[in-house]
Amino acid sequence: MGGDVRVLHIITGLGTGGAEQQLRLLLRHLPVRCDVVTLENPGAVADGLRADGVRVVHLGMAGNRDLSALPRLTRLIRAGGYDLVHTHLYRACLYGRLAARLAGVRAVVATEHSLGDTRIEGRRLSPGVRALYRAGERLGSATVAVSPTVAARLARWGVPASRVHVVPNGIDLERFRFDPVARHRTRRRLGLPEDAYVVGGVGRLVGGKRFGVLVRALALLPEDCWLLLVGGGPEEHALRRAAHAAGVADRVLLAGERPYVPDDSPGPDLPALLCAMDALAAPSPEEAFGLAVVEGLAAGLPVAYASCPAVEDLPPGAAPLARRVRGGEAEFAAALAGLRALGPGPRTAPPAARHYCVTRAADRLAGLYAGLLARPSSPAARPAPQEVSPV
Repeated sequence: MGGDVRVLHIITGLGTGGAEQQLRLLLRHLPVRCDVVTLENPGAVADGLRADGVRVVHLGMAGNRDLSALPRLTRLIRAGGYDLVHTHLYRACLYGRLAARLAGVRAVVATEHSLGDTRIEGRRLSPGVRALYRAGERLGSATVAVSPTVAARLARWGVPASRVHVVPNGIDLERFRFDPVARHRTRRRLGLPEDAYVVGGVGRLVGGKRFGVLVRALALLPEDCWLLLVGGGPEEHALRRAAHAAGVADRVLLAGERPYVPDDSPGPDLPALLCAMDALAAPSPEEAFGLAVVEGLAAGLPVAYASCPAVEDLPPGAAPLARRVRGGEAEFAAALAGLRALGPGPRTAPPAARHYCVTRAADRLAGLYAGLLARPSSPAARPAPQEVSPV
């Protein structure tokens, strides 16, 4: 598949989230020309994509029911003369698949980043949401599941196995390699004591991530233990209040949203923050992949997690320092105390982290594109590409 293939990625927003940063990382390794449309919120990842030389168009969608976005998106796709459209996240998948079909695109792919057993992107999986999802899925050529666990969930929904392709998320292993210099520099910058045992949590600060469990677990651990949370979201103030109520506010640091692809943002990036940690905890009970856990493993951290298909789908022993925890703060406190008792390790990436190298993910995705585009195309002529200006 050569550089003359044109692919348009459509995503709901480009804030600093896992799916958004995963898209930026993949575009650095895909051997095709890619543009990106964001329906709303052209945030930090949009700036990063533009710095990478990717064309980013903000559609300016006003909300879930802004139906005027559909003809605008259809015209944009038709004008670009794209060979393939790839959609990401629930709203973009609904509008993007339909617009791509109306524009006459040869192949339409959607990645399912966040399908759980009971929720998708934080919204409850009501019968209406399920029905709308299935109707939109039929408009695509293929659906990418980020883990075998997600593929099994799609099968239970009635999505034919022939339409589902497992392409796990990828990470840049070299970026997450443990760096003792970065550890010392980052701890000093954050004001962390050199002898502190730092438990980290990475992800959106939303209720579904259950970071309050870690705040309360910290109160059950020795006073030289600290909690470093990396991420932003609506639960930030609630977590601060919980820390005060538990008497551990002076040992809880909230670092805000941090990129894991290098950019010009001030402050330490995610790999440097992981270097500053001694263990990672992920109390979210329902994940589609568990990217934060894999990143922690890549940094050589022991991990306590509630749900991580990325680890659970691999053979036993692929992540020897990963412990699954069932329960709340008492169970997480016990698991973290157990990991600490093992003593400091060599901080090397286990097989589970190496399995998810981003180049492997990009190769699989490029192979899927090639296979779909090799199929006989419809008799309708592909529209000639026109210049599309960013909004």
